[in-house]
Amino acid sequence: MSSATVQAPAAVAPPGGESEWHRVWQRLRRKRLAMASLVVIAVIYVAGIFASVLAPYSYNQTNLDIPRQGPSRSHPLGTDTLGRDMLSRTMYSARTTLIVTTAVILSGSLIIGNGLGLLSGYRGGWIDAVIMRVGDVFSSLPGLVMLILINASLGPRVTEAVRGLERMTGVSGLVASGFPSYLLVFSALSLFSWVGTARIIRAQILQLRERDFITSAEALGATPWRVIRYHLLPNVSFLIILQVSATLGGIAGSEIVLTWFGVGVQPPAASFGAMLFEGSGPRTFQAYPHLLLVPGVVVTMLLFAFNLLGDALNDAVRGR
Repeated sequence: MSSATVQAPAAVAPPGGESEWHRVWQRLRRKRLAMASLVVIAVIYVAGIFASVLAPYSYNQTNLDIPRQGPSRSHPLGTDTLGRDMLSRTMYSARTTLIVTTAVILSGSLIIGNGLGLLSGYRGGWIDAVIMRVGDVFSSLPGLVMLILINASLGPRVTEAVRGLERMTGVSGLVASGFPSYLLVFSALSLFSWVGTARIIRAQILQLRERDFITSAEALGATPWRVIRYHLLPNVSFLIILQVSATLGGIAGSEIVLTWFGVGVQPPAASFGAMLFEGSGPRTFQAYPHLLLVPGVVVTMLLFAFNLLGDALNDAVRGR
């Protein structure tokens, strides 16, 4: 039997030499809202990545002589209660959101969620039962409450552990950079973000494993790892992309909410949640509207762009 017989259908290029990924991209390019969303996301995250170069000030540089100052030539977006430049803190907050979101997507969705979903759907039996029952336990817990409890209870311990790591290795600046907060927040979010992804992938794999090309690959002696990697994974790749695009906004929003509650990314690291908390309150907003408007507008644009991009990508994959 030829190798083409046992290959997953998604791995075979469509007629005309044009790959399915290329066709999806062409359909996506024709959607103006999708392209505008990509530009917004790219601008915000590029500003965060290069914040140390682009930001006019350091995110923790204080000036108590100019607290809560409105927009000016030296501070285009104004200053906060400690006289820190709002534009600089916005850029560094975008970096924080990017770091946490990327870490959660890579660990919680792509590795844990997809890995367990592929394994559960293909192997079945007691492996499937154990993975799904563990997922049921996590999904039955109140997600936001558990995230707050985990971050509030483990925050000091993680910080002390990182300080001990600094003393052991001689590497300084980990605590000052906010690394303990990043580590705890993305670990807690990853703990609860994999369940939905695993269930969706498992449901698709349960259908695919009965197909002829899977049976043929197994008959030719393909190992379970090879079947999963070369035959099942290519067939759920579009589903994985859709799932990631759908969860990006939710993960970014969760990090911001946790920090707003005071149990997310901790000072001195900059975060949109901390900026929103500082500017919240009717009296504060009436006196100093820029404290809430600056982070509020950026966060709204970012989450709205993620939602628009996810919808457009879903339509592009479905050929619309």
